[in-house]
Amino acid sequence: MFEPKRRSLFLAASLVIASLMPAGANPIPPLQESTFWQAEVDAGDLPPVNERIPDEPIIVDMEAKGREFGQQGGTLSTMVTRSKDIRQMVVYGYARLVGYDENYELVPDLLASYENENNRKFTLRLRPGHKWSDGAPFTSDDFKYWWEDVANNPLLSPAGPLDFLRIEGELPKVSFPDELTVVYEWEHPNPNFLQSLAQARPPFIYRPAHFLKDYHGDFADADALAEKVEDARVKSWAALHNKRDNMYKFDNSELPTLQPWINASAGKKIRHNFVRNPYYHRIDSNGVQLPYIDIVEMEIVAPGLVAAKSNAGEVDLQGRGLDFRDTSILKKGETDGNYKTNLWQTGVASQIAIYPNLNYADPVWREIMRDVRVRRALSLGIDRKTINQALYFKLAKPGSMTVLPASPFFKQELRDAWAAFDPETANALLDEAGLDKRDGNGIRLLPDGRPMEIVIETAGERQEVENALQIVTDTWREIGVKLVMRPLDRDILRNRVYAGNTMASVWFGWDNGIPQAYTSPDYLAPRHQEFLAWPKWGQHYQTNGDVGEAPDMPEAQRLMELALDWDRADTDEQRAAAWTEMLDIHSEQLFGIGILAEAPQPIVVSNRMRNVPKKGLWAWDPGAHFGVHRPDEFFMAE
Repeated sequence: MFEPKRRSLFLAASLVIASLMPAGANPIPPLQESTFWQAEVDAGDLPPVNERIPDEPIIVDMEAKGREFGQQGGTLSTMVTRSKDIRQMVVYGYARLVGYDENYELVPDLLASYENENNRKFTLRLRPGHKWSDGAPFTSDDFKYWWEDVANNPLLSPAGPLDFLRIEGELPKVSFPDELTVVYEWEHPNPNFLQSLAQARPPFIYRPAHFLKDYHGDFADADALAEKVEDARVKSWAALHNKRDNMYKFDNSELPTLQPWINASAGKKIRHNFVRNPYYHRIDSNGVQLPYIDIVEMEIVAPGLVAAKSNAGEVDLQGRGLDFRDTSILKKGETDGNYKTNLWQTGVASQIAIYPNLNYADPVWREIMRDVRVRRALSLGIDRKTINQALYFKLAKPGSMTVLPASPFFKQELRDAWAAFDPETANALLDEAGLDKRDGNGIRLLPDGRPMEIVIETAGERQEVENALQIVTDTWREIGVKLVMRPLDRDILRNRVYAGNTMASVWFGWDNGIPQAYTSPDYLAPRHQEFLAWPKWGQHYQTNGDVGEAPDMPEAQRLMELALDWDRADTDEQRAAAWTEMLDIHSEQLFGIGILAEAPQPIVVSNRMRNVPKKGLWAWDPGAHFGVHRPDEFFMAE
């Protein structure tokens, strides 16, 4: 196993492999001008390609990667179900300071290189000559602007810099030695720094300063800025700045980007077009600038239409919005629709998981939810084999929520723990927990006499969830528990959970089901309100105790201790020990009640698409869904 510094040097050295070569190691091949931008180049409105790419671009050898060399051109059609989901272009584009490669190892991307000194000091080196999508230089000034004028400006960032930068209550020392170097340094280790930069939703620790300074009270002309504030109908320059500064939302077509495609559609539309970034930093070893595809057309449709429109051949690449239940209709439409349906593995720890809210506002229910005997009984009252047969034709893996077999921490006994369908034991556990009285319908009674009706709220987006809960409704009735399902809008659901108003909810399991020793286990500890079993505990950690509640269950407190042990660990063996104990605690405590995992994800791929993997991993983080598979290398055959 690698120590932190040795590991970082190893990863940096891995760039010299044939499939992904920095230009410094090999001469830049003769470059081919894009036909898409040729007219602008001829008119003098855009520099030629040799002046647009960095001095040290990433050079991708497609042949070494087992892919075809492509040609530029074409329009890729895909769909999302909400206007806000045009941000998926940032996810799929996956241009990151450092990112995961196809082997899920971290490598520099926007960065030319990095150095990690014992997880305490990180030196980030930029690519000379790298430019934003509008042609302005991308330099350390863009990092400096974010750190000094955005993250540490109380008007723009009232809570201060991002959480992942605050280690044991202390922020880093950040310096900018020259225009191509940025240094982050902490007193205590921050072993999750690089992994955070590679996330599906990355923490943008840089901004296009040349663009945003026109909206900043410390830089812009006061009269001109006041006029812009009035025109935008916002209350202050800070509100206007934050409205214009939306790197992840990707809905400001004027905001420069480093992603492979630029938002070319202003305002809200049914169809959004994203065109190739003329200054993108990756080329293939034939001298063709990536991305290969000129235009991505993203249509916003109703959730129920994604499978039907895919079946009709109206998309070139689609995964989002499709469930396994759509596979049969997709397979039937392949011939007429001129596409193939690939089945990828999913990377979440559980396809469907129920989260009893341990911070529920009702004190009686809260005490019941915190009794591990109750959570174990609820798990034993689920007939996972029937759900797998009915929903996934036995292709998924029933069991409790734990990591997947691709992780070195996978143990079959953790997946099997409290996962058998055993109504007899479930009934005995509920009796033991003091819930031994029932009403005339056989439903158990709470200590205050109310019936034991568990209201499970869902996002109402996945039919498979509602179908699974219908089966759970029947089997829970055998143990004297009534399940009431309540579909809600996703944002409403989350806000209700965070406020402590939801008794229980259902969602996917942990996003990262394939952790390694170097993966932070903080999502297993009460550090985030997004883990729906303990929103108040997560809020307490995320706000340094300003809101929420401190964890008051011994097992949750131990998880916090182990997460801190991982943060401070010096070796992979120490990190693995923290992971192992944390997974054991979750296995016994069932903070999230997993139902099944590894359900196949249908991926619709047009027959004219090339370089799309036939087999892949559909995972939010790590992986950014299509992102880790590098859509900038996909192309369309004529």
